[in-house]
Amino acid sequence: MVDLQLNNFWPILGNVLAVFLIIALGALVRKIGWITRDADKSLAKLTTNVLLPAYFVQKILFSGQVEMPLAVWTPPFFGLMTTGTCLFLAFAIARIAGPWFGLRTGNSQRVFALCVGICNYGFIPLPLAEHFYPESLVDLILHNVGVNLALWSVGVALISGSFQDGWKKALVTPPFLSVLAAILFRLYGPQYTPPLAIESAITSLGHCAIPLGLLLSGAISVDFLSETNWKGSWRIMLAAVLLRQLIFPILMLAAALSLCESESMLKVMLLQAAMPAAIFPIVLVKLYDQDLDTALRVIIASSLSGVVTIPAWLILGAWWLQV
Repeated sequence: MVDLQLNNFWPILGNVLAVFLIIALGALVRKIGWITRDADKSLAKLTTNVLLPAYFVQKILFSGQVEMPLAVWTPPFFGLMTTGTCLFLAFAIARIAGPWFGLRTGNSQRVFALCVGICNYGFIPLPLAEHFYPESLVDLILHNVGVNLALWSVGVALISGSFQDGWKKALVTPPFLSVLAAILFRLYGPQYTPPLAIESAITSLGHCAIPLGLLLSGAISVDFLSETNWKGSWRIMLAAVLLRQLIFPILMLAAALSLCESESMLKVMLLQAAMPAAIFPIVLVKLYDQDLDTALRVIIASSLSGVVTIPAWLILGAWWLQV
């Protein structure tokens, strides 16, 4: 167990800054034309359909440092319930108090709720888990299955205004299928060691997933930055930070302390509580032609403040949860 006390503030900050430096590098290479807009779709498909599945398979099947959870349904359940609850709370707050901090339309309120309600559950917490809590990595991957289900069900319903079949998309994506296949093989498959060439190939591909995902996130984000209107946005940005990085972490850690029975799940909830808003909701906002300005204000404010709040919550949360 890693002792996340105050004397570890600088190592934590260093790892957090490393993640954001890669995102910033993605923005830079976009500006100088090394990652073009034409490449975004193909790189996103490559990351989602090849690299992330390889990462999950490698961590679940080949990594000797991770343990399988005793109840594989528990982490997805927590991911689904905590994310769904955050989405509902964010929408309720946006409806009640939204006009005070600049959310005067139903459109902007739904976008605010979607972006604040979904924490960054992939490219930032995964490398942090590898460094600080490697024994909880499989639990985190399984937890993210539940977050994905919440995103494609409650999140899509929120942004589109209807409950249709969005949740089914989460069940047929390569990342979900790769996690499911790896878990089933790990639990019920034969004791089988794959050829070294296959294991090395999957491991090499998996190592590319997070760096490329972070680079692409930075490249896409810098495009949206030039498209938004920042005038009079400070209230929305302040509300987003207070909700995502103060109120929600307190609620999530309190729930974890009451409901989580294993230390591994406490660490997963700690990592999730410390996260800023996710970047992916921008894609959904643009897909459904919603309020892109509000989405960018939320995500940029939350991401920038995350440089400070992530290390702070990892330290305070570790003290609170005693992990």
